[in-house]
Amino acid sequence: MTFSNGSTILFGGLDDEQRTEKILGLEFATVYLNEASQISYGARNMLLTRLAQKCDLVNREYIDANPPSVGHWLYALFELGIEPKSGQPISDRSLYGTMILNPHSNRDNLGDGYLAALEALPERERRRFLHGEYQVAVEGALWRIESFRREAAVAAQTRMDIASRMRRILVSVDPSGASGPEDYRSDEIGIVVCGVDADGVGHVLEDLSARDSPAGWAARALHALDDWRAERIVAERNFGGALVENTIRSVRATAPVRLVTAARGKAARAEPVAALYEIGKVVHHGRFEALEDQLCHFSVSGYRGPRSPDRADAMVWGLSELMLSGSSSMAGWSPSAFSLAR
Repeated sequence: MTFSNGSTILFGGLDDEQRTEKILGLEFATVYLNEASQISYGARNMLLTRLAQKCDLVNREYIDANPPSVGHWLYALFELGIEPKSGQPISDRSLYGTMILNPHSNRDNLGDGYLAALEALPERERRRFLHGEYQVAVEGALWRIESFRREAAVAAQTRMDIASRMRRILVSVDPSGASGPEDYRSDEIGIVVCGVDADGVGHVLEDLSARDSPAGWAARALHALDDWRAERIVAERNFGGALVENTIRSVRATAPVRLVTAARGKAARAEPVAALYEIGKVVHHGRFEALEDQLCHFSVSGYRGPRSPDRADAMVWGLSELMLSGSSSMAGWSPSAFSLAR
């Protein structure tokens, strides 16, 4: 397509090697990849070598895609900031930008019932086509997106109604070395509220995980303890030992705290909890996207996510204590004696 000012748009395909080779010998000021989930990384790189035209325009590459799996080169390059083949960090993150355009933003131009139809899709397709989320594709995954049972998200006015159905409620904490909200070198502190009802069904009630200062996350955990009228805080001992308990007690000396020591690896601890999901014994109250993403990165051979599964670890501790506490192989409990001197 040639315009009156001499500008030209060339339409081509990158879906096979012969079609890709035809672009060699051409030069462009702008390249635009449509539905890049169907384009290989090698074909994209070959096209990038043609982004060499010298003119008044800034040479630039544009890409759109319905998000593929997290194993796709798009996720590595634009979300993780790493070179997909070598795994090395890209040299200048400022050269890459992303944005999400979802159907909700375009509702004025969509037919009646279209958004409702997307909402009714199975979980995996709904998260991809309605919310624009990359799909987890981990071999041997312990959790799958479509396996999560759900009830309505918890609102402030329903919290006590839900709590009244629970036989026990715990606040579980997976600490990290974060010094505050700006400490992005450290992982988040996992803080998850879990319960179990009279029928023995586990409930994930709230995810309050955050990157915070020690006093900040301790206050957050204690606030959840009060809001849910939980019986205690369960925290992992391995990181910092008594420091975790002392941090909580520095905010409230009488806080009921129990420390747990990991006796097995993350995947081994997670498998019995994943089995509860398989038989429909766990319900999520709402959608916990960050937590569920971490769960879906667990496989039988280990955790395959980009960072530590802080939220998932906290949830596993909570549900293990509530539903699997008779299994001594899960962990060794260390009850803490109460003392006003702490």
